Amino acid sequence: MNASFDLRLGILARRYRAGDATPRRLVARLRERALSLNDEYHAFIHLLSLEELEPYLAALEGRHPDDLPLYGIPFAIKDSIDLAAVPTTAACPAFAYTPKVSATIVRQLVELGAIPLGKTNLDQFGTGVNGTRSPYGECRNSVHPDYPAGGSSSGSALAVALGLSSFALGTDVGGSGRVPAALNNLVGLKTSRGIISDAGHVPICRSLQCITYFTSTAVEASRLLALTALAAPDPADAYSRANPAWNDGKDFEATPKAFRFGLPQKPEFMGCAESAAIFARTVAHLQAIGGTPVEIDFAPFLETTRLLFGGPWLAERYSGSLGAFMENNPEALLPVIREVLAPAREITGVATFRALHRLQELKAQCDRLMTGLDCVLTPAYPRPATLAELHAEPIQRNLDLGYYSSFINLLDYAAVAVPAGFFQNGLPSGVTLFGRAFTDQYLLSLAHGLQKETRLPLIGGNVPGK
Repeated sequence: MNASFDLRLGILARRYRAGDATPRRLVARLRERALSLNDEYHAFIHLLSLEELEPYLAALEGRHPDDLPLYGIPFAIKDSIDLAAVPTTAACPAFAYTPKVSATIVRQLVELGAIPLGKTNLDQFGTGVNGTRSPYGECRNSVHPDYPAGGSSSGSALAVALGLSSFALGTDVGGSGRVPAALNNLVGLKTSRGIISDAGHVPICRSLQCITYFTSTAVEASRLLALTALAAPDPADAYSRANPAWNDGKDFEATPKAFRFGLPQKPEFMGCAESAAIFARTVAHLQAIGGTPVEIDFAPFLETTRLLFGGPWLAERYSGSLGAFMENNPEALLPVIREVLAPAREITGVATFRALHRLQELKAQCDRLMTGLDCVLTPAYPRPATLAELHAEPIQRNLDLGYYSSFINLLDYAAVAVPAGFFQNGLPSGVTLFGRAFTDQYLLSLAHGLQKETRLPLIGGNVPGK
C-alpha cells in the first residue's frame, strides 16, 4: 500500500506555503485513511479523534509555515511514549495509564508545529523485534502480507510506510527502531543514547532504551535530529546527555569524503542467497561513493548480543514497574512475553557483575576493531522470517531478526538502518550503518549518499533527491 501523496517534510512544507494544503484538511484526510487501513494492518492502538486533534490544529491557526520548523507535519507515536490525556498502554490494556503531560520529545515536536495523529501498536512492553506480539493485532508488513512489519516499533514503521504520517517515533533497546525500518523500506535512526530525552517513555530497559525516528529519507531524519537533540541534559531524564557541537547536522549535505567502513569477515545470512546478494550490492554502492571496505572479526559483537538476552539486562526489564506488574497481573501478559521474561527473576547480583565486566572487555575489543574505521556496515537482519515461521518458532525467529542489531546499545554506538533493495517477492531489505557515540549526523550523511546512489523507490514511488 503506497502513500497517496508525498508527506516528506520539505515537500509538505512547500505545499503549505503554496496554499495547496492546510493542516486541518490534511490531518482529516490522513485520519480517515488510517481508520480504513487499521483493520488490515493494526498500525494504531489509538487514533486521535477530531476533538482530540483540535487543540493541536487550533494552535496553528493564524501561524504561517515559516513560523514553525515543523508546521502542520503529522507524526505518529509509539504507544510506550506518553501523549498528554491519551492512554499509554505499552500494548497491555491492563497496564494502561493516562499521563497528564507528554513525553519531552513529544512536547518538543508539538512546540515545533508537528501534529500527533495517534498512538501506534508495538510488541508488548517492547519485548521483541517482529511486530506479532500485541493483543491489539499483529502488524503485517506494508508490502507483503506473508511477512511481519518488524518490531517492537511496528505500528510506527507502518504509519510512515503506509503514507499516514510524515515521520514516527519509535524506541530501541535491541533493534526495535531498525528492524521495522528495514522491513518496510524506511530509514530508522537509533540515536546515540541520551541525546534525545527519554522522559515520558515507559521504563522497559532504562539504561539502554532510546527514542528513534522513522522517516522516508536520511535527510528528514537529520533535520528531525538537529531540531530535537538535547543541547543540555534533560533534568527529567537521568540518562540524558548533551549532543556535542560536531553532531549538530550543519555539514550533513556535504558529499562524504573518502571513508573506511568495516564489515563482518563472514557475514551470516542463514542460508538466504538473496540477502547475501543485496548486501554485496550495498558494499559496492558504498565503494562507489568513496568507501573502502575492511573486513573485521565480528565475534565480539555477536557475543555482546548474547549478553543482552541472557544477562542482567533481562533482569533490568523486570526490576522496575514491569516486574511488579507481572507479579500482580501475570495473565495480563501474552504467553510469549511471560516466557521471555521468566528467567529474569533468577539472575543474581554475582551474575550481573560478571556480565558487566565481560561487557566492558567486549566493548574494549569492539572499539579496537573499529580503530581506523569511520563506520561499520551490516545487514539489518540475516534473512526475513515469515509470519508462519514466527508463529511456529516465536523466540528463535525473533532472535534471528535481531542478529545484527542487538549489540548496538550495549556498546554505546549510534546506528541508522537504510533501505538496500527488495527481494524477488517485493519485500524490502535494509542495511545498518553504525559507529561510535555522537556520530549520528555523520552516519546519516553516509545513509543519504547511499540513498542517492541506489535511487531506490520510496513510499509513493518517489526517489531521493526528487
